[in-house]
Amino acid sequence: IKSGQALSLRPDLIRNKIWAEELGKLVDAVGSFSDMDAMIIMKKQLSDLLPRMKAAKAVPGLSGSKKRKKELSKLERMTQNDPVLSLFEFYNENRAVASASIGQVYKARIKRGAQLEAAIGKEEAAKWGGKIVAIKVQRPDAEARASLDMYLIRRTALWASKFRGGDLPAIADQFGMQLFGELDYIREANNCERFRELYGHWEGVEVPAAVTSLTRSKVMVMEWVDGMKGPWPGKDGIEMVRIGLKCSVDQLMHTGLFHADPHRGNLLQTPDSKLAFIDFGMMADVDEDDRYGLIGLVIGLQNKDLKLITENLLSLGFLSDTTQLDQLVPRLRQALINASGGTGKASDVNFAKLQSELDEISRENVLKFSTPPFFTVIIRSLVLLEGMALSVDPNFRLVRGAYPYVLAQLLYSDRGGNVPAALQKLLVRLLTVDGEEKEIEWDRLNEFLRLAKKASSQYDPSKDDADDKVSLSRQTIELFFKFLTSRAGIFLKKPIVHELAEAIDGMASIGEANLLRLSRGLLPQLPGMGGPVNEKRLEEMRVVIDTIQSALFLDGNSPEQNQERREAIGELLRELLLLLNDERKREEAAPLLAEVQEVFQMVAVEVLEIRGSRAMRSMLQLSPVGVNR
Repeated sequence: IKSGQALSLRPDLIRNKIWAEELGKLVDAVGSFSDMDAMIIMKKQLSDLLPRMKAAKAVPGLSGSKKRKKELSKLERMTQNDPVLSLFEFYNENRAVASASIGQVYKARIKRGAQLEAAIGKEEAAKWGGKIVAIKVQRPDAEARASLDMYLIRRTALWASKFRGGDLPAIADQFGMQLFGELDYIREANNCERFRELYGHWEGVEVPAAVTSLTRSKVMVMEWVDGMKGPWPGKDGIEMVRIGLKCSVDQLMHTGLFHADPHRGNLLQTPDSKLAFIDFGMMADVDEDDRYGLIGLVIGLQNKDLKLITENLLSLGFLSDTTQLDQLVPRLRQALINASGGTGKASDVNFAKLQSELDEISRENVLKFSTPPFFTVIIRSLVLLEGMALSVDPNFRLVRGAYPYVLAQLLYSDRGGNVPAALQKLLVRLLTVDGEEKEIEWDRLNEFLRLAKKASSQYDPSKDDADDKVSLSRQTIELFFKFLTSRAGIFLKKPIVHELAEAIDGMASIGEANLLRLSRGLLPQLPGMGGPVNEKRLEEMRVVIDTIQSALFLDGNSPEQNQERREAIGELLRELLLLLNDERKREEAAPLLAEVQEVFQMVAVEVLEIRGSRAMRSMLQLSPVGVNR
């Protein structure tokens, strides 16, 4: 059933609309079991409430129904006469409104009154009395069927591992952990509350609350959410996918609590156009090192950085034999080409095809290559999310859609706490030359800032276009300064100071050389003048200055561009006046201004040190540093 649910979201793979529609019924229309059996399970699971209710003398007889007893069905008599079941007013004539692989769902209203107060306490009763809820009841044979399935799957994995590569038993065990975790509704309710705490306040996201006081291992009660299952048509559908992508990126980047089952039965578009998550059975806590290693791998693929790709393949456990790197890299290149429809661009990657390609490398059993168990959870989630996106727009590309959010999170990831060591290591590796914290990778930083800006704007991940060539904006420059002054970006201060000092000294030396040439020997060369010029550093500084200038002002001399330039300058002046006159704005900008001032002071000191050292060597007639005589 789980495989069928996943395939129903991938009509691009099965290429048959009728099959996809039929498989789609496995999402919430799996054959239901007896409603009477479901009510008996509810009675047994919540029977611990009875002693409290009896002690408070809150066990009623037949509820006040206007129907005569003989007109009530057996199911109705049970729900109205039983003290536990009568806590709820069931909709849909006491019958299930949806059924899935592990349980089925009932819609009900929790009744107010002394009976509820006795059962769950006055505080909880005040919170939940009168609320409409979803009640999920587990199938009576779910544990037995899951145990048999996992036994057969693991036996098959052990047998298949004799003929092919990849740690299949470990992958089977990972799936088993997810499956049996889904059978524990108390665990799911805790997952729901954790997810709600993290994302319930997000704009565009809705997470229902779990009624933990009425949840047991085989019965879960949570807020009812009205909404429409995907796929959603038009722009609304793209917006839902965009929200889902942003949320998934945050799960990988910050929290590690990963929703591993985002199929269309578990995601709803609410009437107010929010994306509602309504199932939390298959969740995974992904280790910090694994999360940032995977992000490093994605960035390596996107930038075709084979060294970065290799480092992360080794650290994540895809490859154990380093002597096979020469064989693996070309094979991965071909896998990327195949998974991207022949373009070889990571932004065009189809995750389902990529998973198939990686599986094929394992099956070949030539390379000691295996897919880490945690990765199977993430790739399954991405395949489901990608299927949802493709059903809305066949041209949607998941990597292209997610990449700006990844970069935005990387570059502004403080959130008031310490920066994880794995994240700091990744940033240093990405943004300094050879990861040595001595020189900044300006081209990559420029690219990251440009793309990260997209995360705060409306853009279309279906297009491969010009949206990858947008110029920097003033907001992007602001993002750079925020990153530079954050805990995550503080490591850039030292190389920035060094590179600025070198550039200033180089420009001064060029000016001094020109001045001496023009004076025709009238001006003497003083100690410390005429230092070496680092052309690379000067070029980098020119690029940075040009970038900032183009971000703040516009090129060209047409009337429209002149008008836009005037408006941009006017807006900048207004913001400066606001900063000078607004105490709150000054307070907000104080840390940034202090940081800029400190950088300038450090640059000035280093320039003096460079020139002073050169003057001393000149006077003592010593060789310049790094020159052998």
